[in-house]
Amino acid sequence: MSRWARQGMLLPAVLLAACSQAEPQKAPEAVRPVLSVLVEPQAGSAQGFAGTVEPQFSANLSFRLLGKVVARDVDVGDRVARGVTIAALDPTALDLAVQAARAELSNAEAQAANASASEERQRQLLAAANVSQAVYDAARQASQAAAANVERARAALAKSEEQLGYTRLFSDFDGIVTAVGAEVGQTVSPGQTVVTVARSDAREAVVDIPDRLTGGLAPGAEFDVVLQSLPSIRSKGRLREIAPQADNSTRTRRVRLTLVDPPDAFRLGSTVTATQTAPAAPMIELPASALLEKGGADQVWIVDPQTSNVTLRTVEVAFRNGVTFTVAGGLEPGMRVVTAGIHSLQEGQKVRVPEGGAK
Repeated sequence: MSRWARQGMLLPAVLLAACSQAEPQKAPEAVRPVLSVLVEPQAGSAQGFAGTVEPQFSANLSFRLLGKVVARDVDVGDRVARGVTIAALDPTALDLAVQAARAELSNAEAQAANASASEERQRQLLAAANVSQAVYDAARQASQAAAANVERARAALAKSEEQLGYTRLFSDFDGIVTAVGAEVGQTVSPGQTVVTVARSDAREAVVDIPDRLTGGLAPGAEFDVVLQSLPSIRSKGRLREIAPQADNSTRTRRVRLTLVDPPDAFRLGSTVTATQTAPAAPMIELPASALLEKGGADQVWIVDPQTSNVTLRTVEVAFRNGVTFTVAGGLEPGMRVVTAGIHSLQEGQKVRVPEGGAK
């Protein structure tokens, strides 16, 4: 074979090799390993919350006047009856004011009697045509003015007697003294708390419950309340009030439970444990690293068990604390959620769940 013929046969092979080098084959897409967890609702367990017994109604009693305390007949823990004096101010100045008001009333009544008699005389003289109409009108006006002075003096006396009554401090209901704010000999100002009285018949348990556990609580929910010192002594409690805001530091809400016919052992200040009677609803709790906030929505990556591709799913978050978050809707048991590297995934991307990374 000639040299030219051999070169002609080699030329197509050389061109084919050159084309192969010019157009390299695309490498297969790498399958990314991810960490993930299976969605498994956790049944709510009955949890006890510590609290104290407090009065449902209490009043800070204070004087309406500035004065010196001359008596305080009760101390913390004492029982008081409705209308019984528990503290008093020095009444000397107000006693003198009452005496002066009575004297003013007596003087006004005497002047009114004199003016009334003068009017009667002038009326008789007018009938006999011995005085003019003007003289009689003046006498009648003086009588009316004297009667008005009597009414004014009576009102002044009533006011002075009322002021004297303000030197006596009493409770409008039967109760127990829970605090005192003034001592005998101390000068107190109007409105300054002297004694705090709590009603002993209406008691409640005050407990702090984590914010994430209060979502299913409604007014009237029942709790079992037991004394920590004597667990055999218990009472029923009904939810009366939930704080509208959670505490910034503890992330708990203050809950008030009205005690239903509590035993006498449930004294004010006793430490109790409150447990919800009805079991809590199952919750889905996931690591905070699985939550993707995008476009104002809360989303997570779901791994398709058939294709191993990831898909974004919008979820409803009930509670989050920086470590975990609780899902209220959007997920179903058995779904696999990616828990790491969520910001670098793309819709439809294929992933691999390592044996050690699946839970």
